[in-house]
Amino acid sequence: MKNQIFLKRFTNALAGVRDSWRSEKSFRFHTTASLAMILLLGLMRPDMIWMALLLMACGLVLTLELVNTAIEKMLDHMHPKTHPVIKTVKDTLAGAVLVASVVSVGIFAVFIGSLMGL
Repeated sequence: MKNQIFLKRFTNALAGVRDSWRSEKSFRFHTTASLAMILLLGLMRPDMIWMALLLMACGLVLTLELVNTAIEKMLDHMHPKTHPVIKTVKDTLAGAVLVASVVSVGIFAVFIGSLMGL
């Protein structure tokens, strides 16, 4: 897999996103929420700093969802039975996605507050 041409690496990356879309409900939810945010930003046309912050927050959540999916699938493949350490790893990964999601919602709340003059 190393040192492949860019097009092949890009195709592999898209396959990973597609597989996560197909297999992970959370990834579909967060992708849909991110697309809604992009649409909202396109309609509202806020200052560029708000666009950057909100897009970065969405990107972070989606990135963590992909990492979470990759590691969970690897762990399930390597050790299909329940193990306390694997449970802790999976819970911690889910916690990372949760924290990023809460931070994203917080940034959005501050954005809305700024529009309302709060």
